[in-house]
Amino acid sequence: MTESARLPVCVAALYRFAPFADPATLRDPLLALCERHGLRGTLLLAKEGINGTIAGDDEAIAAVIAAIRELPGCADLDVKYSRAAALPFGRMKVRLKREIVTMGQPEVDPLASVGTYVPPQDWNALISDPETIVIDTRNDYEVAIGRFRGALDPATASFRDFPAWFRRERERLLGGTGKPPKVAMYCTGGIRCEKSTAFLKAEGVEQVFHLQGGILRYLEEVPTEQSLWDGECFVFDARVAVGHGLAPGSHESCPDCGRAVQRSESVSTCPCHAAAVRAEPPL
Repeated sequence: MTESARLPVCVAALYRFAPFADPATLRDPLLALCERHGLRGTLLLAKEGINGTIAGDDEAIAAVIAAIRELPGCADLDVKYSRAAALPFGRMKVRLKREIVTMGQPEVDPLASVGTYVPPQDWNALISDPETIVIDTRNDYEVAIGRFRGALDPATASFRDFPAWFRRERERLLGGTGKPPKVAMYCTGGIRCEKSTAFLKAEGVEQVFHLQGGILRYLEEVPTEQSLWDGECFVFDARVAVGHGLAPGSHESCPDCGRAVQRSESVSTCPCHAAAVRAEPPL
């Protein structure tokens, strides 16, 4: 048993694209269920499905996951489990949203068409192929602390920016034919790639692949000595980042902007502080 496996708190990152006719009717019962089991975290509900991360003891997490699987279309709910030393969230929230992951492209439907799922065990071979274009679909502050070797960084501040980035860079990336041999994309837990691969297919790119279960599942299942991942993976909770084996990482959150900085470094090294210093008028 690894050291991280002994940590007392179970953290479940989950999502499922499913047709919810009236997500508002699901909110209060789901919040009450989570609170009854002492869970903390955030769940997002929209007409396209559910997304979020919850934390608590193992039995409570199992009970709530079982209940979510009973929701319409959620029997195959995707869940990634990790561990934490303490609850990484301050309270429990269930929110109604237009999208469970915001891309701002309402015509993109992951239930209709997505890229080919690639299990973690096969991912290294795909991204090591020189004919494969590898794209990180996460935000710039996430990419800053870890990424797959050779992956392109769109340097986007928001997932909403990804479609415009791709359309702007398409010719440079794909060449005049627009038909590259392969495009492989990845994100933290898999949900952003559901939409980004659906988007690329709608744009006419045929051979599109994405990492099944995202970085989290890769770090959980692929041995460190075989890994092509460099750095740590940003997570949206108090742990800030995790490493191989999903062990808690070495970063903390800047109290001013939320970016991840190394615990061994001063928070003043965060880019937001450097920007503030540059913006100060001369004496």
